[in-house]
Amino acid sequence: VIGCCGQCLCIIGIGLTAWLLEGKTAGWMLLLLITLFSLARGFNSVVSKDVLGKTIPKNQRGQLTGWATSMAGLLSIAVGVLLILPVAGRLDESLLGVLLIGAGLLWLVAAAIYSRVPEPAGETGVGRSALEALQRLNILISDKPFRRFVITRALLMCSALSAPFYVALAQQNYGSPAYLLGAFVISAGIANLVSAPFWGRFADVSSKRVMIAAALVTSSAGLTTLLVDAQFHNLSATVWFLPVAYFVLMVAHSGVRVGRKTYVVNLASGNKRTDYVAISNTTIGVLLLLVGTVGLLTPLVGNAGVIGLLALMGLGGAALGTSLPDV
Repeated sequence: VIGCCGQCLCIIGIGLTAWLLEGKTAGWMLLLLITLFSLARGFNSVVSKDVLGKTIPKNQRGQLTGWATSMAGLLSIAVGVLLILPVAGRLDESLLGVLLIGAGLLWLVAAAIYSRVPEPAGETGVGRSALEALQRLNILISDKPFRRFVITRALLMCSALSAPFYVALAQQNYGSPAYLLGAFVISAGIANLVSAPFWGRFADVSSKRVMIAAALVTSSAGLTTLLVDAQFHNLSATVWFLPVAYFVLMVAHSGVRVGRKTYVVNLASGNKRTDYVAISNTTIGVLLLLVGTVGLLTPLVGNAGVIGLLALMGLGGAALGTSLPDV
C-alpha cells in the first residue's frame, strides 16, 4: 500500500512538472521523481512477492501473475490506440501532464484494493525489510540454487533489452510515421493479453521450463530477425515482418516475466524469500546498467546485429536454466 502511494505521488509529480515547469528545473525534477518512482517500484516488487507467497497456494501463483500481466496488456492496447489516433499529434505538455496525473491516481485505486488483501496471522511480525535483506548479499556466493537463478535471470534480460532495437530497426526500415510507436505498443499489449494466462498455467507446472521456453523463443525471434535483415532485406522491409517478430518477442518476454516471478516466489519462503527478491532485484539493476551499454555497438553492427547478440544471451539463459532445481 505504501509503495502504491509512493508511485502515485511520483507520477502525479511528473505530470505536474510537465504541466507547470520548463527547462533545467523541469529536467532535474523529472530525474528526481523518476528515481523515487523506481525506488517505490522496487519496494513494491519485494513486498508483493512476499504477500503472493503468503496468500496464494503454490499451484495458483503462476496463474495469478499471468492474469495480472494479461490485464496490463489490455491497458497497453488502450494506450497504443491513443497513440495511433490523430489526436496524439496534438498532445502538448499540459495535456500529457493531465494524463499522467490521471495515471497516477490509478495507483491509489491499486492501494485501496491491496489494503483489502488479508495477510495471514503470525507472518507479519517477524518480517525483514528490504534494506536488511540487502545486507545478506553473501548468499549470492553461499546459496548455489539462488546464484544460478540470478545468473539465469540476468541472461534473460535479453528479452527486455531487445525491444527498443526492434523499434529502432522498424524506424530504419519504415521511417517514423506517427502510427509506428502506437502499433508496437498495441502489439506488445496483445502479446501480453493472449499469452500471459498460458504462461501462468505453464508456470504452475514448471516455472523453470517457462523460463527456458521463453528464452528459446526470444533467441529464435532475434536470430531470425538478424538473418532476414542480413540476407533477405526486402522481406525485413515489408510492413508486416518486424511487427510480427516484435509480437513474438513480447510473447517471449511475457513468459520470462511470469516464469522468473513464479520461480523466485516458489524458491523460498518467509524472510528467505524477502532476501532473494531484494538481492536479485538489486543485482539485476546493477547488471542492467552494464549490459544496457550494448547499444553502443549499434554503429558497428547495426540494430539487427545488437538483436542477434542479445539473442545469444537468451541461448545462454536457456542453457543455464536447465541446471536450475525444480521448485
